[in-house]
Amino acid sequence: MSSRDRLLKDVGQDVRRLEQRERAPATWVGIAFTGGTVGLLFVVPIVAGAYLGRWLDSLASGYSVRWTVSLILLGIALGAYNALRFLRSRS
Repeated sequence: MSSRDRLLKDVGQDVRRLEQRERAPATWVGIAFTGGTVGLLFVVPIVAGAYLGRWLDSLASGYSVRWTVSLILLGIALGAYNALRFLRSRS
């Protein structure tokens, strides 16, 4: 076997190995990164809505949770939309 044939064989093996790596399933680091990002995208709007709603309710006289509940629900909807958009962009 000439050196040229051996080189072509070695390069072909390297190419196949690299192609297999690209098709390999996601690693735990990738899963953790995606899960953490989706979690933050979902939770941050909910917490922000709770704090903003609580502050708005404290400005009103008497006991009221109208703003808190409304903005938490809005945060859930916004968080779900953010997470869905992120997951669609990853695929």
